[in-house]
Amino acid sequence: MAERSFVEEVKKLRLGAGEVFRGEGILAVTKALLESGVNYVAGYQGAPISHLMDVLADAQDILSEHGIRFENSASEATAAATLAASVNYPLRGAVTFKATVGTNVASDALANLASGGVTGGALVIVGEDYGEGSSIMQERSHAFAMKSQIWLLDPRPNLPSIVQAVKDGFELSEASRTPVMLQLRIRACHVHGEFVASDNRRPSYTIQQAMEQPQRDVSRIVLPPASFVHEQEKIKERWPAALSFIEERGLNEFFPAGAGGIDDLGIAVQGGCYNTLIRALQQLGLADAYGNTQLPLYVMNVAYPLVDAELLRFCQAKRALLVVEEGQPNFVEQNVAAILRQAGSATALHGKDVLPVAGEYTTAAVLQGLRAFLAAHGRLQPASQPEAASRERKLIPIVAAPKSAIEASVHARPPGFCTGCPERPIFTAMKLVERELGEHHVSADIGCHLFSILPPFNLGNTTMGYGLGAAGAAALNVPAAKRAISVMGDGGFWHNGLTSGIANAVFNRSDNLTIVVDNSYTSATGGQDILSSKALNPTRSTNHAIEQAVRGVGVNWVKTVRRTYDLKTMMATLREALTTTEKGPKVLVAQSECMLNKQRREKPRQRAAVASGQRVVRERFGVDPDTCTGDHSCIRLSGCPSLSVKPNPDPLRTDPVATVLDSCVGCGLCGEVSHAAVLCPSFYRAQIVSNPTRWDRLRERLGRAVIGWLQARDQRRLARYAF
Repeated sequence: MAERSFVEEVKKLRLGAGEVFRGEGILAVTKALLESGVNYVAGYQGAPISHLMDVLADAQDILSEHGIRFENSASEATAAATLAASVNYPLRGAVTFKATVGTNVASDALANLASGGVTGGALVIVGEDYGEGSSIMQERSHAFAMKSQIWLLDPRPNLPSIVQAVKDGFELSEASRTPVMLQLRIRACHVHGEFVASDNRRPSYTIQQAMEQPQRDVSRIVLPPASFVHEQEKIKERWPAALSFIEERGLNEFFPAGAGGIDDLGIAVQGGCYNTLIRALQQLGLADAYGNTQLPLYVMNVAYPLVDAELLRFCQAKRALLVVEEGQPNFVEQNVAAILRQAGSATALHGKDVLPVAGEYTTAAVLQGLRAFLAAHGRLQPASQPEAASRERKLIPIVAAPKSAIEASVHARPPGFCTGCPERPIFTAMKLVERELGEHHVSADIGCHLFSILPPFNLGNTTMGYGLGAAGAAALNVPAAKRAISVMGDGGFWHNGLTSGIANAVFNRSDNLTIVVDNSYTSATGGQDILSSKALNPTRSTNHAIEQAVRGVGVNWVKTVRRTYDLKTMMATLREALTTTEKGPKVLVAQSECMLNKQRREKPRQRAAVASGQRVVRERFGVDPDTCTGDHSCIRLSGCPSLSVKPNPDPLRTDPVATVLDSCVGCGLCGEVSHAAVLCPSFYRAQIVSNPTRWDRLRERLGRAVIGWLQARDQRRLARYAF
């Protein structure tokens, strides 16, 4: 069950030649793949291209009609290795995953693929979420392209450019016998627009033909001495072929200055930063919303390799060039500098001397760099001078504020567990057991469970990568008074945790504890199904128990808690795992369905049932303000977003009391915490009944009558003692 369904949107993928396709960038990529005659597509979900995998999953009937094989790969390495089908056969293949972590995982396969080269077009679509919108370390995919000599496309973020880049990517790959990487920033993935569609193409050469007529070329296998020849091929044959294709097909774009524009200066910009640059130029009155500019632009839709001849031609008669390159290191700027100096060009080069060295290039950041660049070459005087003030009348004034102003007034909002998340009680149990046994080293992992490193749990000492939680504790495996604890999710477990973590622990006789959080989906990437999902997936094999897999590699001490909200059981199992005298690796599988996915499924059903007049019962929890002591341990040991505070109704008490907001989904953890932590019994559970029956109404009236009679009796008793 994915984060959202594209069942309706994928119908647009059937549009034919001349029809106008309107939609999101991700859908446009899928349509471009169909129009390119792709044979197979594979990938691993991750922001910002998770939706691409979801679109492909929802479009499997259309893909099968065109003989296209689609796979949800076990990892990015699996996806990249799938492109091996294009090495010996004229099969077009595309894979997709999150960069740069996905490229890290896939780097071995990509290096081998790039070494031997390909026959059919091989396209690697990477979702780049560099900057403030990122969920990963701040690195770029560019380095992998350079390292392995994979050509890198970075198209302008609009639908026609993205669609054309997909088609050009396949043709460039075939022309140069080299895999091509297509980089899509988060805004490009989700940009909306339109383009004129073409007919979908059925591949002329099929996978079935390849299987029935196997071909073998030992020179394409990365094994000495062939691998030494590959390195020479890259430089002497593939590189020149790529440069010729890029230049002849005009993959990079030139935008001249309009009448009366500034011709002696120029800007070279990565295609993916084009929209931001145009917006910044608009602020300076040097461009309009349609891209008409008063400064010449060289848009590098191919970020690697650069075409020397194009760049030098653009720089002719220009006093200075500004390179707009997002991220660090400044690969493009260094390359441009080498090209200009080797050619003896007198054009002055600017880049990260006026633009931020690192960080996302927002419009404000680019605008500041443009001002500095233009001012340095006499095209924009400092704002303090009268002439500059008259030039900038059209500008929206940007007032510089102290750097600490935002931080002082706006608190950081790191991600956290959803309301009712079944992972929250796992870490609540860990905190409660910690009171008894003391602190333990906790090796964290990538996924929702990583939020446990933040308040209120403050658990987790390190995190080394997806599925590497257990491996991250491998060194901490010597006789000691405590055991190290590692955590990984079910997605990370199947990604590589079973081998790199659990099997490694068995082989090396680890005595540590690994907690596998089994919420039935790869929840952090959008809720896609995996091997252990409980859902019946018509196109995938599910319901494979994690416990069986763990026992299969040799773990003897394995416990499964089938309801994480049962806090007492969670605590007892944790305590046993940390104190047992049994040697060897210990694995605790903590199961409960992801609440977000559960609500996505249940809420529409409930709304439909209520609308049809059916009886629907929902559970909610509340806090009795007269009983609550204001201790707030329930919040400190839960952190649920539906728990808050409100003023104390007792005028003699000043501490605010806890309260449960309407966002409560009735998971029951707050009540469990109250009892497990030996707190006041202020929590109560209530049932909200929609479309109540006669019996429900009668029972409610009887209940109110009994409660009213008891309250009246208490009031009469108290009246006797009144002075």
